[in-house]
Amino acid sequence: MAGPTTAERGARQQESSGPPRARRFRPPRLRTIIILAVALVLVAGGTVWVLYGSNWTRLEQVSVSGTRVLTPAQVREAADVPVGDPLVSVDTEAVEARLRRKLPRIDEVEVERSWPHGIGLKVTERTPVLIVQKGGKFVEVDDEGVRFATVSRAPKGVPELELEPARSGSAAASLRRFDDDRLVREAVRVAGRLPDRVARDTRVVKVRSYDDISLELSGERTVSWGSGEQGVRKARALTALMKATPDARHFDVSVPTAPASSGS
Repeated sequence: MAGPTTAERGARQQESSGPPRARRFRPPRLRTIIILAVALVLVAGGTVWVLYGSNWTRLEQVSVSGTRVLTPAQVREAADVPVGDPLVSVDTEAVEARLRRKLPRIDEVEVERSWPHGIGLKVTERTPVLIVQKGGKFVEVDDEGVRFATVSRAPKGVPELELEPARSGSAAASLRRFDDDRLVREAVRVAGRLPDRVARDTRVVKVRSYDDISLELSGERTVSWGSGEQGVRKARALTALMKATPDARHFDVSVPTAPASSGS
């Protein structure tokens, strides 16, 4: 028999080089679906067991860092972290709230899980910028005006705050507008603006009214500061005034554009 002609071979080749036939989509078999579902259930169950049921991720250690006046033992006691419970179940926000409530000295706190067995407590304590004498003890005040601790011994280098509100005249009218807490915040505001040299020499910050704040320095020197406003300008004026009249005993920067000094 004669073989296919050239035309027939070309036609067959053209058919074979055409687009491939589309494969029909076959949905996964029921058996495959069941196997996958069982596998997912086993993985999820195993994860839950590891986190909640096993001893592999139980809380065993609570570490504390950042303390200066407080002790790690005090922080751990106040935190009351449930040692022995699953680490994942520890309510870190509740721990933070307990620390802030029980230890007002703490300004900031971070509670972090340290897998697989630990909790880390990183605290930042408040720093006193003023102290208030009360009943033979001293109340520490931070840079936000928060009275956060009472101590039996005054911390070294921290000025004492004396609140002596005037009860008559314009100062009394000022007092009716600004309560003690506001006056304390103004004193803190002043203390935060003092030049470094003056801050080191300041022994007392005295407040009679909102706009009548003065300083007592070492060497029986005094400074009339006025209100807490224009603190930066007053600090510059005081620095220049003390350089120009180093033997003066009293400096007045309540009006920073017209500073004055007296005494020698």
